Amino acid sequence: MAMLDLEALERAPLQSDPCDFVVVPEFLRPEALEAVNRDYPDIRQPGNFEPEKLAYGPAFEALLRELHDPSLRQCMARKFGVDLDPFPLQMTIRRFSEASDGNIHNDSSGKIVTALIYFNPTWELEGGRLRLLRSPRDMESHLAEVVPERGTLIAFRRSETSFHGFKPCEAERRSLQMYWVKPKRQARGEKRVTLKRRVKRWLKGRS
Repeated sequence: MAMLDLEALERAPLQSDPCDFVVVPEFLRPEALEAVNRDYPDIRQPGNFEPEKLAYGPAFEALLRELHDPSLRQCMARKFGVDLDPFPLQMTIRRFSEASDGNIHNDSSGKIVTALIYFNPTWELEGGRLRLLRSPRDMESHLAEVVPERGTLIAFRRSETSFHGFKPCEAERRSLQMYWVKPKRQARGEKRVTLKRRVKRWLKGRS
């Protein structure tokens, strides 16, 4: 049986304020959660780590295979109305949150769609609950709050209003982050074009 409930993702309503986003409780099926946690990477410190640099058991490996399956990409593409085929998928894994985490930010423009899955069986803390925010300066001005537990998925399309963050917490907060991103060559090309335009504007101003 599949670990991921793609049908639940298909059914979940797409919300548009403050940005396009979707929340799917138990996206990782309950019967898979225990096995994934048993085989979770043995991370000993805060930070985001690429799967290729970690050791983990077979259930977690099976989860990674499903996340790379084209069916998930296609489902996300339909949900957000964007062709994700040109964009590589990147992942990072996290186990511990520290007090400095969770500051309000927006993802870089190179990210197209961001998705997070949470693996804690329960979550009782006030901190650590991801918020989608109206303001880049006010953590209390939120339109959605996601408890990081029980295989919940939150995915959103990056925009100029996709600010997010969470109140600080120092705890084990298991999560997997996925990003469909612009290819690096394209991103470098955009930077070169931007720099070229800036130089042209500067020379025009001097003239």
